[in-house]
Parts: sequence; C-alpha cells; structure tokens
Amino acid sequence: MALKFNGTVWCWGSNLYGALGNASATGTFVTAPVQALILTNATAISAGGWHSLALKNDGTVWCWGWNADGQIGDGTLVDKTIPTQVSSLTGITKIAAGTYHNLALKNDGTVWAWGDNVNGQIGDATLGTDRTTPVQVSGLTNVVGIAAGRFFSMAVKSDGTVWTWGQNLYGQLG
Repeated sequence: MALKFNGTVWCWGSNLYGALGNASATGTFVTAPVQALILTNATAISAGGWHSLALKNDGTVWCWGWNADGQIGDGTLVDKTIPTQVSSLTGITKIAAGTYHNLALKNDGTVWAWGDNVNGQIGDATLGTDRTTPVQVSGLTNVVGIAAGRFFSMAVKSDGTVWTWGQNLYGQLG
C-alpha cells in the first residue's frame, strides 16, 4: 500500500479477498499500483493479512478485503472489494492493522479493537469471540500510540508505559 500526498491510497500485489480495494476480481495479482476506490483525504494506512485499513482526515476509519473474522468492522462477515467505513468510529487519530484484527486510537486516549479475538487480542476481557464492530479495550486510557501484531496488541500510554495483550506464545507481551 502507498498513501499519496493528495490523500489517495494505492495498492498492488495479491488481490485475494479484494485487498486492493478497486472492485476488481478477487484472486488476481497486480504488479502496478491501482487506486483504492471512493477513498479520499486519507492521512494514514495500515496493511493486515489480506485486508487494508485507512484513516481519513475527518477521523473516520475505512477497511476493505478479507472479513472472515469481522476485521472490516461493519457488522458483517462479507469480504469487501472497495473501502467500507468502520461502524461507529469517529475522532480517530491513529490506526494499526494486525494480521486479522485492527486497533484504532481515539482522540480521548481510548483504544478500540475489532476482528479476530482467538487469543484475546481485542482486549475486552473475552477470549475467542470475534468482534464485527469496534469495542473499547477494557481499562486502558491515556493512550498515545498503538501497534497490532499477528495475535497480539500493544499500546503506549502518556506516562511512557507499554501495555500488551493477546497471544504470548513467543514472549511478545514482554
């Protein structure tokens, strides 16, 4: 993925599950960048496993591609071949795509997550319950930075402390 200065998003590579966002046939491979449709004024992008995520300058989040675990965030499990607005998220300042889940940092310092939750990476005190719309990460405030991995999530708070949750099979929670 690439974000141009004019706020457009460009993708190339595997279009498995519609990850290019240009409504083309899924399963194709594209070697030259194509523009993701309907998406303008993007300020940040993040690539997950077969899905893509973008933040617009109005604080909304848009997602497209594979949706088997709810990572599109629109309440469905249907793959999307064009960018789709994530339900009920506004005031977002940062985004992070994990392999099958996503994180969003809101301007009030709270973190929101959706998608795969097989290892508790959503952070809502559940395990194994995927989220098709964003839920607030439990007990986490004053966050200034976020990151998402394969089955885990991370946040940095304003006091400099790092918080992690999800899979710890390889010690990734520190």
